[in-house]
Amino acid sequence: MTEIITASLNLSTSLLFDNSTFPPYRQPLWTSSFLSSTPPPPDLVVSPNVVYMVAELIIATLSTVGNLLVCAAVGLNRKLRTVTNYFLVSLAVADICVGALAIPCAILTGVGVPRHNLYLCLLMLSVLIMLTQSSIFSLLAVAVERYVAIFLPFRYHTLMTPRNAILVILVTWVLAFLIGLVPLMGWHKTPPDSGYCFFVFVVDMTYMVYFNFFACVLAPLVVMFLIYAKIFVTVKRQVRRIAAERGGGVGGAEGQAAQAASMKREIKTATSLFLVLFLFTACWIPLHVINCFLLLCPGCPVPLELLLTAIILSHANSAVNPFLYAYKMKTFRNTFKAIFLCCRALGDWEEAADGGGTTTHRT
Repeated sequence: MTEIITASLNLSTSLLFDNSTFPPYRQPLWTSSFLSSTPPPPDLVVSPNVVYMVAELIIATLSTVGNLLVCAAVGLNRKLRTVTNYFLVSLAVADICVGALAIPCAILTGVGVPRHNLYLCLLMLSVLIMLTQSSIFSLLAVAVERYVAIFLPFRYHTLMTPRNAILVILVTWVLAFLIGLVPLMGWHKTPPDSGYCFFVFVVDMTYMVYFNFFACVLAPLVVMFLIYAKIFVTVKRQVRRIAAERGGGVGGAEGQAAQAASMKREIKTATSLFLVLFLFTACWIPLHVINCFLLLCPGCPVPLELLLTAIILSHANSAVNPFLYAYKMKTFRNTFKAIFLCCRALGDWEEAADGGGTTTHRT
């Protein structure tokens, strides 16, 4: 997920340094405004970008806290314990891992840590890739679940049971784990003499572009967009048909009204879930496009600011979903409010209890 984070930090270590200004044993990471894939010199000492690190830590905090709230809401409110929300919880768990694990790992590898330890370096980078893939598979599971609900309504309760949902979630995580560990299995570059754990100097870009992006990211995204397109077209067609029948006085009015309300609910649900997918795509595609550019045009300069912006944008996606659920889904919004009110009430009670204890002590 943060696969290119190091691209920002790492690629920039190939710099256009002025050795008269900086001694050969200490050349700062952020001197160059453009990126290059030339390996850094062995005696390079990397300096972190404080602004970038602060931005990442803010995103990590929001992502972890917000998605923990999503998991708590589903656990506390039985109305939220649906198959769709089980897949959203899987997505939330991946986003929690982004905030608690992936972003800290990205910050470390961004300054070349761990150094002279190839397999630990590959493991950290592989975990980041795995979390991105898990998010993709969770979104795909949500899209397929909505497809079954619309086009196979009589088989939905047979196919989409909680047990089957948990099984699908387990399978998606195992697949994501295996895909993420491919670099550790041997598809990687020979590390530079400096021993720095920089993404672009360790992970093979052919793996990132042809296998990870084209096969494991872009293909599922295309399938999901096609699924939602078919859902929207079909549901809107049925709504128009029901409206025409009601206008012509065909069939029972109550039955048609109930069917129309059901179709509108499906449109609303599908719209909210499609928005989650759209935001994921909008946040992650720029980073993958830069990857493609670096592979297909290795000599072309990439502005460092552009890459850093793409990295921050991709990680911000992990923090945005809880806000989206609160804004678009009433049941989530009400449950979030109940959790906050409960915590506030508990805090007031503890404060009152502490005050009472102090009064008793004084007496």
